[in-house]
Amino acid sequence: MSDTKSYYELYRRSSIGIALSDTLDDMISSRRIEPQLALRIMQHFDKAFAEVVAEKVKQRMSFKGHLDTYRFCDEVWTFIIKDINFKLDNNSNTVHADRVKIVSCSSKRPGEV
Repeated sequence: MSDTKSYYELYRRSSIGIALSDTLDDMISSRRIEPQLALRIMQHFDKAFAEVVAEKVKQRMSFKGHLDTYRFCDEVWTFIIKDINFKLDNNSNTVHADRVKIVSCSSKRPGEV
């Protein structure tokens, strides 16, 4: 990857990130690709996903629930919220969940000032 900046690896735990990782693992196991190539693919995935989310996602929402746990470590906030309701700004419908984990990072890339 020609871009030397690093990106958060948060989206690797999304369903598409897990599927990509599983596929790359299968390809490594069957010796169709080298592990170094899989690592470069995952780094490209991190960069592309972060850029698409930053540029394309414009929808806003609000939520209300009971804060169960919060922590701040290595410039990353993590919140566990129970009995939570989400509402999109342009929609009157709400979505309920028993428990949600929210991970929040700076919009600046690691190492940026």
